[in-house]
Amino acid sequence: MIIDVHAHWGPWFFTMDVAGATLATMDRYGIDQAIVSSTEAVIYDAPAGNRALATALNDQENSGRLYGYVTINPRRLQEAVRDLAEYLPTGRFVGVKIHTDYTGSPATSPQLRAALELVASAGCPALVHTWGPSVLDLAQVCLDTPGLRVIAGHMGADGFRYAIEAARACDRLYLEPCWSHAPAGRIAEVAANVDARQLLFGTDATLIDPSSAFGSVAAANLTGETAERIAWRNAAELFGLETA
Repeated sequence: MIIDVHAHWGPWFFTMDVAGATLATMDRYGIDQAIVSSTEAVIYDAPAGNRALATALNDQENSGRLYGYVTINPRRLQEAVRDLAEYLPTGRFVGVKIHTDYTGSPATSPQLRAALELVASAGCPALVHTWGPSVLDLAQVCLDTPGLRVIAGHMGADGFRYAIEAARACDRLYLEPCWSHAPAGRIAEVAANVDARQLLFGTDATLIDPSSAFGSVAAANLTGETAERIAWRNAAELFGLETA
């Protein structure tokens, strides 16, 4: 069983062969379920992208395999409140996606803090883009926000050692590994120093081919409960997904 907690649906703003091929990509790599955000929502227009993704998730072919993130822009919280109220009750959307760079809302900003307070009140997890030491700032927001559960997207990328520190400081902060680079030993070092219950699997498909994340995790030679927790169990528990 494999659950990908960081994937995308819809075309990108540049030519890509894999655009729109979410299920085909999942089948190729044996990914059973994926939680996806709309690329349109992340990059351009959150409400329009969320609306398009909602239509796609209602397709019977996607049933049981694709779940959605409601993408929100911290600088447009009225839209976020409306979309959360509309899409979370459907059961097809199980979390929130926030891209701090595209929205100009870094982890230290009052806008992101307000957005994550909204997420906490909605009772669902949030996947937040992190890079470098920003993962430490995200951990502090998590500590300051009761009930918030947040995933550090890319687990800080080149700042993965900051991610270790962040996860050890806040047990409601989760780490997922996707990144366009694959430094030797990165996943193994994180897994050796972070509670296995805080580790998830993500690929950044369809922006990045899943082989990158699979190769990085395989190189860590994880076994037993740790491997199972990263592959699917933590994600199923965090998002309340049915896996039977």
